[in-house]
Amino acid sequence: MMNAPVRPRIRCAIYTRKSSEDGLEQDYNSLDAQRDAGEAYIASQRHEGWVLVPDLYDDGGFSGGNTNRPGLKRLLADIEAHRIDIVVVYKIDRLTRTLMDFAQLIEIFEKHNVSFVSVTQQFNTTTPMGRLMLNVLLSFAQFEREQTGERIRDKVAASKKKGMWMGGCPPLGYDVVERKLIINPAEAEIVKKIFQRFITLRSTTLLARELRLQGIKTKTYITQKGNQRYGSPLCKNQLYRILNNKIYLGMICHKENAYPGQHEAIINQETWDDVRAVMVKSPHLRGRTSAAKEPALLKGLVFCGLCGSPYTPVHTRKNGKKYRYYKPSHQLRGINEECPIGSVSAGELENVVLAQLREIFLRPEIIVKTWEKAKAQDETLSESDVKKALRDLDPIWNELFPAEQARIVNLLIERITIKEEGIDITFRSTGLESLARELSGCKQRMVA
Repeated sequence: MMNAPVRPRIRCAIYTRKSSEDGLEQDYNSLDAQRDAGEAYIASQRHEGWVLVPDLYDDGGFSGGNTNRPGLKRLLADIEAHRIDIVVVYKIDRLTRTLMDFAQLIEIFEKHNVSFVSVTQQFNTTTPMGRLMLNVLLSFAQFEREQTGERIRDKVAASKKKGMWMGGCPPLGYDVVERKLIINPAEAEIVKKIFQRFITLRSTTLLARELRLQGIKTKTYITQKGNQRYGSPLCKNQLYRILNNKIYLGMICHKENAYPGQHEAIINQETWDDVRAVMVKSPHLRGRTSAAKEPALLKGLVFCGLCGSPYTPVHTRKNGKKYRYYKPSHQLRGINEECPIGSVSAGELENVVLAQLREIFLRPEIIVKTWEKAKAQDETLSESDVKKALRDLDPIWNELFPAEQARIVNLLIERITIKEEGIDITFRSTGLESLARELSGCKQRMVA
């Protein structure tokens, strides 16, 4: 008696997918139904040697419009590891809805000798007719997806024409309650402040710096999935988005059009127009205006040690990066160019000067002399007051506005002379005691 031939063992993997997460929490959901259909089909082919692999390849809440799905990635990894011979799906569009993605997946399947089977459509990629019918079916699936996308876009456009909020990250100044924008009073005051301060400062650079010092951040909120999103310091780009967002005017925008919204405005038309008037001016021109409010740290203090020419702060740009220098004025005018001392790096010169100032602030003999001179003008000042005032300046230096830093430097330094062998700094005789009295006075007023 002859033994029946042993059929090879064909390993089958079931892939399931559902676009939305609705219903996935149920005991028996769409993914379970797809898997049951696949298992039944594999069982019907047991006589051919088909066996089900134990691994689950499920993607719940993932679109078929792309292949960026964790379950599909694990499936492809196991295919490349030669652990799978046949991929079984309930319908072809569970695997993908785009013809290009499907062609790429089929290429991977064929490369690793993996077949593809659709349970309800009974297609098999091992036959030419199966390949033809799959391409036709996928073309219709892609058409259906594009039609669905078009219907969704039309619905969004119609809803926005009615002034409805259509979701997304809630803007600073509003909370989302039952899919409607409701004013958040505390945040609304921040938005008003941003608009008003921009009109005054005329610079997002200065405004961003001011808001950072005040600890003002972007909106903190909880997503629909329950995830916490924390605020971050406002940057220039975020400020531009706020200042150009017509939501604060009570409008809802769709592409180039704006429609009256169903939410309350935070900014009035007059404030909005004032901001637009500032923005009409070139950012470069506004930048020069801001630069006038932010003088170079050593402007008016630096001189050439050979020809006596004053140095002027200048800058150049290369590959989008700004480089600052102090350059002799005679070179800017094109005269007396034979002087061997030329431009110096602004950053390097300023760092050397600040380093010397910091060293002076910490010298005990300087602190004592400063206190002795300062108490002649203010007998209430103690030596510890002067010492604390000078030492406390260093930690907050970087938080000061550039204009305030320049004012303090001018209070302390009379002249900086550039020589071939280095620099000489001439300090003002009354600079330190004036600064000490000023800082101590500020602290006393703060305590009071």
